[in-house]
Amino acid sequence: MPSIFTRILRNELPASFVHRDEVVAAFLDIQPLTPGHTLVVPVREIASLSDLPPEILARVTALGQEIGLAIRAVDPSVTGINWLLCDGPDAGQEVPHIHLHVIPRRKGDGLRFGGKGSKTERADLDDWASRIETCLKDRMAK
Repeated sequence: MPSIFTRILRNELPASFVHRDEVVAAFLDIQPLTPGHTLVVPVREIASLSDLPPEILARVTALGQEIGLAIRAVDPSVTGINWLLCDGPDAGQEVPHIHLHVIPRRKGDGLRFGGKGSKTERADLDDWASRIETCLKDRMAK
């Protein structure tokens, strides 16, 4: 079954598009966290960030940046932009089609994202950093 975003991209469901080309598209979120909340999606249905080719990710993020600049230009009350990309159900991904949320922020808008994490010992942070760094170097060497 195609995702709701694929159905939108096939024009089976309505959407308010701000951009559309052969690789990426962007449209307003039907349940916006703030006015102007926009979703940037690859045209090809890709469920996981790990399956997203780097060149498509680059297009998604470049378009996200341009949309943020456009939002700020059309609404001077926007004083910040949040980006949110959830990868997997346990991370809050509700639609199995990778998408970047571009969320305009205004002073006093009341929107809160989570809370602070727990204070962590430096040795634990260093251990995680070392493990991630080693894996990253191995992956980038391929």
